[in-house]
Amino acid sequence: MAQQDPEELLELSSDTRSILEKNGLRPLWEVEDDMGGLLDDLEPNIWKWEDIKAAIDGIEEDVPIADLPPGFQRRVAVPINAKHAISNTIYVGVQTVSPGETAPSHRHAASALRFTIDGHEDMKTVVAGEEFPMRDNDLVTTPQWEWHDHVNDSDETAAWLDVLDLPLFLDTLNNSHVFENHELERQPVTKTQGYWDSQYGRSRPANEQTDGSIPGPFQGNKEPTPPYRFGWDEMLKSLRQRADNDDPDPYDGYSLEYVNPATAEAPLFPTMSFRAQLLNEGPTDAHFHNSTEIYFVIEGEGATHVDGEALEWGKWDLFVVPPDSPHHHEPDDEAILLGMTDRPILESMNFYAEAEVSE
Repeated sequence: MAQQDPEELLELSSDTRSILEKNGLRPLWEVEDDMGGLLDDLEPNIWKWEDIKAAIDGIEEDVPIADLPPGFQRRVAVPINAKHAISNTIYVGVQTVSPGETAPSHRHAASALRFTIDGHEDMKTVVAGEEFPMRDNDLVTTPQWEWHDHVNDSDETAAWLDVLDLPLFLDTLNNSHVFENHELERQPVTKTQGYWDSQYGRSRPANEQTDGSIPGPFQGNKEPTPPYRFGWDEMLKSLRQRADNDDPDPYDGYSLEYVNPATAEAPLFPTMSFRAQLLNEGPTDAHFHNSTEIYFVIEGEGATHVDGEALEWGKWDLFVVPPDSPHHHEPDDEAILLGMTDRPILESMNFYAEAEVSE
């Protein structure tokens, strides 16, 4: 008798399945087999938080992490813009870990980060031997080929954004993805909390040669991104200082980009860049570019007009602006967005193009 694939043994309730299908969402373990081909007809799209929350709550209730297939022991709702992902270069998912659970340790070729939506001091992502607390709006990097697991030692379910350049590997470049599970569920904690921040941030190790541990077996001409936690309190303070002292960008308002802590330069990863942007002075100017832009609403309400369509958003909503789509933002009052883009890929080959919309 043929043995069933682990995925076939997973059962979602009809209510959860209905929520997923109605709102353009799929569980992570169901999208893996569809990756490896370009997505056609990408359109502006928005996923409302109340729908995402209902989906991840249903998945949490239906499927224990221990029942998921090896390598995909992550309870994730994936926004689907076309077939299996949100774009051809950037993957975004919303992951949840219940109290007392661990999403087991693994590592992979793709660069990744976690942006905390609903976190806690005792919800930790463990990267390269250090436990990084996941407080609300914190951003934690997971560099290439670094072991990482997610451990919830709190009494509350935690949720965050997973952002990876996985579609660039599998879809755009039609390449294979290197992946490995750790022999232990939790990797050993070998660093004190704050270690990686002490070695980067505002200081650097003196007279020390790299040991090659970052980013592992992969070679390139870019400075690798270290494990790092960007605390939201510091970012918000800097963002408000900018708004109090500088003029806004006509397209993005007041924005600050997350930089590679090893170089203090953008982009954060060679393939993706991220920025926090504050909008508080009415509509921005319209422009378009050949990069993909994905936005997560940290706070506030408003609309982004894309190709004549108004994507009306509120707190914790997620939306995408496809390449070459004229767009502008119109906050109701003050709003803060997390902007994510594949612009570094295009800039590295002198292919990036941008223009304002003519009247």
